[in-house]
Amino acid sequence: MTARNELRLLPWSGPEGKPCYLSTDDRDGYMSRLADNIEAVQLGTAAELLEQASETLDDQYADPENVRRLATELTGALRDVLRVATSRGRLLTADEPHGI
Repeated sequence: MTARNELRLLPWSGPEGKPCYLSTDDRDGYMSRLADNIEAVQLGTAAELLEQASETLDDQYADPENVRRLATELTGALRDVLRVATSRGRLLTADEPHGI
């Protein structure tokens, strides 16, 4: 995962919300697999929340407290998905040959 000395952005934060990175060339190593699994869970959760949001927004009688809770959960899911996208984008860039 550290092609051309690139670090992998992990799908969780460290103390004080700071990003965590992994330096390894072993895509099958424990930490790489753990990060892959957590990313899959985060993306699955985001998909479920998106479906729930669509249903809630279609309900003109939706309870405002439920809408607020959903917005809070969607904010967290969006943060997770953005981190996954950033991490994967960096990995794609790191795997590209220079000059392309």
